[in-house]
Amino acid sequence: MITGIDEVIKKASDYLSEADLQLITRAYDLARQAHEGQVRKSGVPYIMHPIAVAGILANLHMDAVTIAAGFLHDVVEDTEVTLEDLRQQFGADVARLVDGVTKLDKIKYKSKEEQLAENHRKMLVAMAQDIRVILIKLADRLHNMRTLRHMSEEKQREISDETLEIFAPLAHRLGIASVKWELEDTALRYMNPQQYYRIVNLMQKKRAEREAYITEAAEMIQEKLKELHIEAEISGRPKHLYSIYKKMTTQNKQFNEIYDLLALRIIVNDIRDCYAVLGIVHTLWKPMPGRFKDYIAMPKPNMYQSLHTTVIGPKGEPLEVQIRTWEMHRTAEIGIAAHWAYKEGKGVVQGSFAEKLGNLREIIQGGHEESPNAQEFMESLKQDLFSDTVFVFTPKGDVVELPKGSVPLDFAYRIHSAIGNRCIGAKVNGKIVPLDYGLKTGDIVEVLTSKHSYGPSQDWLKIAKSAHARNKIKQWFKKEKREENVAKGQQMIEAEIKARGFELKEVMTEENILEAAAKFNFQGQEDMFAAVGYGGLTAAQIASKMTEKLRREREESQPLPEFKPSPTNHSRSESGVKVKGVDNLLVRISRCCNPVPGDQIIGFVTRGRGVSVHRTDCPNVHTEENGERLIDVEWDSVIQHNYSVDIEITGHDRNGLLNDVLQVVSETKTNIAAVSGKADRNRVATIHMTISISNVDHLHKVVERIKRIKDIYSVRRILNT
Repeated sequence: MITGIDEVIKKASDYLSEADLQLITRAYDLARQAHEGQVRKSGVPYIMHPIAVAGILANLHMDAVTIAAGFLHDVVEDTEVTLEDLRQQFGADVARLVDGVTKLDKIKYKSKEEQLAENHRKMLVAMAQDIRVILIKLADRLHNMRTLRHMSEEKQREISDETLEIFAPLAHRLGIASVKWELEDTALRYMNPQQYYRIVNLMQKKRAEREAYITEAAEMIQEKLKELHIEAEISGRPKHLYSIYKKMTTQNKQFNEIYDLLALRIIVNDIRDCYAVLGIVHTLWKPMPGRFKDYIAMPKPNMYQSLHTTVIGPKGEPLEVQIRTWEMHRTAEIGIAAHWAYKEGKGVVQGSFAEKLGNLREIIQGGHEESPNAQEFMESLKQDLFSDTVFVFTPKGDVVELPKGSVPLDFAYRIHSAIGNRCIGAKVNGKIVPLDYGLKTGDIVEVLTSKHSYGPSQDWLKIAKSAHARNKIKQWFKKEKREENVAKGQQMIEAEIKARGFELKEVMTEENILEAAAKFNFQGQEDMFAAVGYGGLTAAQIASKMTEKLRREREESQPLPEFKPSPTNHSRSESGVKVKGVDNLLVRISRCCNPVPGDQIIGFVTRGRGVSVHRTDCPNVHTEENGERLIDVEWDSVIQHNYSVDIEITGHDRNGLLNDVLQVVSETKTNIAAVSGKADRNRVATIHMTISISNVDHLHKVVERIKRIKDIYSVRRILNT
């Protein structure tokens, strides 16, 4: 692990020029000055993070511009340095890369989820223009994962979940296995620590036996290689914890049922030697049926190449063997970085990887254009980029990668949008199949087309499974029926506005329409109307945005209630709260923070709805404009009342976990108003529960009882802000 600028320069000097090293050094100097006095959560100087990021990029043999941007990736976000400063001192390329990884923290969003989705969208769109953006972000995330122990448990799980959902799959798509495996293993440690350490212990128990077994098998192969004068490096391949965990959970296997815990990696000089070594291995030991894969003849989508075979090795135990050349090994470890070249000072991707990257860009750009909502954009991308895949063949034998569950329509549009638009049917393995036929790996697919086709039907949007195909179908409707969609969309929006009780003349102003179009990333009003017309987004979304100001003005136009304070009177309500110095005033408990007796509280004078009672730490009441509307309130010990509280429970997903939680809450004589739950792919269960309690002590009692349940990670009270 690189920990100093000298180490970065030494690593980069192996392949960069003196001018490149000077650029990197200047970038470091500015980063060090900009971050002066800043420290990380661990207490170490902040500059250690940019150094580590630049070091990871140097290990990937990235160009000087990328390493310089690695040093500077946080200066715009966390210091007074601006993008214009970077543009003047380091050029447009460095500034663009830094901008691509800079978060949108200065823009206000309705929710944390929306902000996260917008940040991901910004990064991925920048990545589609320059792949180096995501390489910097992967290096940034990798170092953050290495230092995650200094964060709170809640933050650890949040960052780890995002890593498994977005960044590890991106590293996989770009073929950077060395980064992918470390991200996954580290994330598993924080997402599911019980399973992580269980697997670690199981692997350590027979480590010595396993190493002896690998050594014996390697010596047997080495002897045969010497006879044929084949040079090779043979080593044991460490099995990564996350891949073991995935097999145990998705395939419902026990630890001792996973064959490739024992693995050999053999690296040779050329492809001919790869197949010669395969012959030797199959001569020494009997291959297991169905366990041979030739990724040399048929590389994976991320250009990974290798021969994989599993044999019944010495002592009758399964042994996996991987065989590859040195060039294949470099591609397997650092992926796209191995295909990086320099042309007129700019990084470009060469070879087959350029074509794969083109497909990736097309998917991202298509999703960006067709999904004005960032969260919808991310969902469509997860389906096309990060889901499991199937590999099918064209009649000519070319391999096409599609998301799992794809149908012939998805295949047709992946070949070309014109093929998809003229599609009238399909053959799979020589037989005619319906357009919603589920494709399987190995299928040979032929698309039937006609020049007289009328084009896609609206039903195709329901049949197609990939976001790529649906985007192409929507594009066709946009182009072919634009005028019709514009008129239809405008009518739908106007009808929605009327239904909300507003006059069209006060809402459908040019300024208001253009503001709404900009909010949803449209170039103009016709694009927005057309999108509603063909179903790209709903009339309700547009109407809600366009009436937002008027709704706020109507609410604010209602006068604040007038009252004269009296030193003896108090306003009481069924809520169990009294307002000091005021009589006959409506009092209600706020739903955003759900205060209960024992919490510190404050009153907020609303327009037309009396006083709403908040916890004093509720962010919804602490703004400058709210200062004059705050009023003292206190709990009324006379009135006994039950209050709703929302809690979030996380734990290891197992049979009976929810039942155990419900039983414990019932034993505390606590009513449950609502309960919902979900489990993610990492077997982390999240249960949201609304319970009825009398005071803070009652709540603490319930929380402590839940924490004692086996496999529970955390219990916390949540705000509905």
